[in-house]
Amino acid sequence: MAKRDYYDALGVPKGASEEEVRKAFRKKAMEFHPDRNKNPDAEDRFKEVNEAYQVLIDPQKRARYDRFGHAGVSSGSGGPGGFNRDFEGFDVFGGFGDIFDSFFGDLGARTQQRAARGSDIQHSVTIPFEEAVFGTEREVEVTRVERCQGCRGSGSAPGTSPKTCDSCRGAGQVRRTQRSVFGQFSQVATCPTCRGRGSVVDTPCGGCHGVGAERRPRKIVVKIPAGVEDGMQIRLSGEGNVGSNGGSPGNLYVAISVLEHSLFSRDGNNLVFVLPIDMVQAALGDQVEVPTLNGVQTITIPAGTQPGAVFRIKGKGIPAINGHRRGDIVVPVRLRVPTDLDAHQQTLLEELGKTLESPAADSSRDKGWFDKIKDALG
Repeated sequence: MAKRDYYDALGVPKGASEEEVRKAFRKKAMEFHPDRNKNPDAEDRFKEVNEAYQVLIDPQKRARYDRFGHAGVSSGSGGPGGFNRDFEGFDVFGGFGDIFDSFFGDLGARTQQRAARGSDIQHSVTIPFEEAVFGTEREVEVTRVERCQGCRGSGSAPGTSPKTCDSCRGAGQVRRTQRSVFGQFSQVATCPTCRGRGSVVDTPCGGCHGVGAERRPRKIVVKIPAGVEDGMQIRLSGEGNVGSNGGSPGNLYVAISVLEHSLFSRDGNNLVFVLPIDMVQAALGDQVEVPTLNGVQTITIPAGTQPGAVFRIKGKGIPAINGHRRGDIVVPVRLRVPTDLDAHQQTLLEELGKTLESPAADSSRDKGWFDKIKDALG
């Protein structure tokens, strides 16, 4: 059977770059490797793409192939300029081991165990309403994983030190060679003796038992900014659990709970204070004092104020986080209707009522022009 064109075998154009050839081979090798692909022709296709790769990835072989075709690279089995079709002595993993990681297990440990960032920790604090408005500081106590003070993170007892692992000679990985129908393959895995660290501890530290880290209580001052809201979190970078193998520590997240205020509610950066007034104040107007978080302030209630009217005290609300502007105090009016009038008060109101127009008369004056025309024609 005639050999298939190497470019077609890898699915790349004739002018493909070295990187394009390499990527195409990785894809094809994963597709046709017999350990993954159980089709009867998978073995032949796998050999085919490997043969094409070894030719096209080598500039000299590729030049001969482009000029003379298969004849230019077929000078025997493994001879000069040829291709070793039985893969004898070919270290697959030395050239492109990342392809075969998924075939033969954990092959990613090609260097010593990598540094890993420490995990984050959380804490919560509850503060009064006023402290949320103006900001404050709180000291919190957390328990976190820190580097062992006795061994300084080495895991070895004081006066001793870890030694290089004899199994992997400090590489953190071991290479096993096995033979298969395709030839000789090398498998790289995490060293089982040192678990990828490259070193072992003969005399463990008594404080951390060789781990190199221990849990310790720690007091940390948290600055709570002015304007913080209930449910917000404050991040303290690097105050979490220690990382492993020299990795950076995690973060501390402090969740804020804010107690309710007896007078105010919050609407964004505004404070809301509901002002109760009586009928006389609404009708005749008045000067009333409104509480603020900095004392009291007098506002004017104009004569004829209606229920639902809203007044505003500028700049006396809550400061914006990381900003200079403060919100306002919003003052909606709530009309307070008396429910326990004595006889004299009732008589006075009755006399007043006789002098006032009925609500029905007011509503007739408030009718639109279309309603007035309907009344006139009706």
